[in-house]
Amino acid sequence: MASLPLTSEFMVRSRLQKLATYLRPHWGQSLLGVLALLAVNIIGVRIPLIIRDGIDTLQVTFSFKRVLTYVFWVLVLASIMWVIRMGSRILIFGVGRQVEFDLKQKIFEHLLTLEPAYFAKNTAGELISRATSDVDNIRRLLGFAVLSLSNTLLAYSLTLPFMWSISVRLTLIAVMVYPIMLVLVRLFSDRLRSQQLQVQQGLSNLSQLIQEDMSGISLIKIYGQEANERRAFNRLNQALLESNLTLARTRNTLFPLLGGLASISLLLTLAVGAGEIADGSLSVGEFIAFILYVERLVFPTALLGFTITAYQRGEVSIDRVEAILSNQPKIQNSPKTLAHPIQQVKGEIQARQLSYTYPGSTTPALDRVNFVMHPGETVAIVGPIGSGKSTLANALPRLLDIAPGQLFLDGHDITQLSLGDLRRAIAFVPQDSFLFSTTVKNNIRYGNPLSELFDIEYAAKKAQINQEILNFPQQYDTIVGERGITLSGGQRQRTALARALLIDTPILVLDDSLSSVDNQTATSILKLLAHGSRRKTVIFISHQMSAAATADRILVMDKGKIVQSGTHSQLIAQTGLYQSLWEQHKLEEVLT
Repeated sequence: MASLPLTSEFMVRSRLQKLATYLRPHWGQSLLGVLALLAVNIIGVRIPLIIRDGIDTLQVTFSFKRVLTYVFWVLVLASIMWVIRMGSRILIFGVGRQVEFDLKQKIFEHLLTLEPAYFAKNTAGELISRATSDVDNIRRLLGFAVLSLSNTLLAYSLTLPFMWSISVRLTLIAVMVYPIMLVLVRLFSDRLRSQQLQVQQGLSNLSQLIQEDMSGISLIKIYGQEANERRAFNRLNQALLESNLTLARTRNTLFPLLGGLASISLLLTLAVGAGEIADGSLSVGEFIAFILYVERLVFPTALLGFTITAYQRGEVSIDRVEAILSNQPKIQNSPKTLAHPIQQVKGEIQARQLSYTYPGSTTPALDRVNFVMHPGETVAIVGPIGSGKSTLANALPRLLDIAPGQLFLDGHDITQLSLGDLRRAIAFVPQDSFLFSTTVKNNIRYGNPLSELFDIEYAAKKAQINQEILNFPQQYDTIVGERGITLSGGQRQRTALARALLIDTPILVLDDSLSSVDNQTATSILKLLAHGSRRKTVIFISHQMSAAATADRILVMDKGKIVQSGTHSQLIAQTGLYQSLWEQHKLEEVLT
């Protein structure tokens, strides 16, 4: 148990270090904002002294001209203080906005470096919540909380000496409740932090459900699950409501206590001060100035509750944001990276005892796979579902963290090659043909945004989608909608294929990316790829046996291993898995 305070202290120190890191690029503006606050507080402690002198002087000799003089100086100083205060707010709140911008940019750029497996474990809704809601909480911490804390520290450090000079006794009475306030804040802080974390997690869960339901709205309607989704949303929304209410109850207990203690301090000051005026130890002017000084402390003390809220939210959000930023990509360039520019890539791919097991699994998805694919060769990979075909496809551009010494491009270990060079050499069309919510033209030229329409159309023709695009309302300027929802499955796949063909890489990997295209079209596309551009090494992963049969060579996979290899005519003559798959394909053709 003795280590817990140390752990808590370490966490606090770590968060403060992170805040310092966020502020470092903007330290000049932050310092200027704090100096402006210092000027505000210096003027603020001067005004009660002017009022004191005015009251005491006017009690002796009243003069309307003197009244106007004192009023004038109070108004001038108050106006200057207001202008400087506004400037300090703009400067400090501006730092919060700058940090918000920096963090969002940093999170986005960091997410781009992470491997796909990270996004399989962390949902889009959760990540979006951290990049928006949590970053917003950090902005508030570095804006409102820093402003409030700085103002409180300056107000106390400048005001207390003047209060002490007027009356030591009254000063002690006025501030005697503040240690109790600090103890209360300390007692409630851990509970507030825990409850704030529950609120943030509840908000993330709700964001995740909304994001998933909006993406899968068609599926929800097809299966008539609107009622279930309403209940699921209600359950999460109710949990968030309860978390918010629990947090609100804690705040509504703490903050009135703090305000009440501040009020008790003021009442005691009034009671004792009246006695000191009566016995002549304190002038009326001094007492009024003292009350004004106490009032100067009441406001920042009353804001302490809101400051605590911003701080607790910010603490939780710092941890949640840093959980993303501290996650280092598992797939990175080797310390001894080898350059292999696309101009030098021949397209030979070799696997030597290639094995891979997904984290958390005990069964290898790839089990000692060996093969050589020659430059310009079209190789089809077939096999039952779960045989390791897609795992092999993902291993080629290092979307999976495979071990060194197992997979080679032109004789170079791909784990030693620059990730940029490796991925520029491979055009990869995955099973899920993702399209962006933009035009058909922009989707096809995504890999080369400066491509001319002529080149885009040529790639679309090779993917056999050009004629259908010309029938769209705005042709190549047609918006495809989120994830290409306005297109059919086959159109999405061929658009994604055109995108891969446009960048014209030495290696093309099609991971079941023509599954929604009819066999005749898929076969025609594969023949065109094989004969139209012999320099490409084409890896065609598919369940479409008639298209796969046209390949130069076929690899048959089962349970993570290559169990057969050869041409269609060779494999069809052998008893084995390929023969069974082919017979099943022919039977399906007859039945359809």
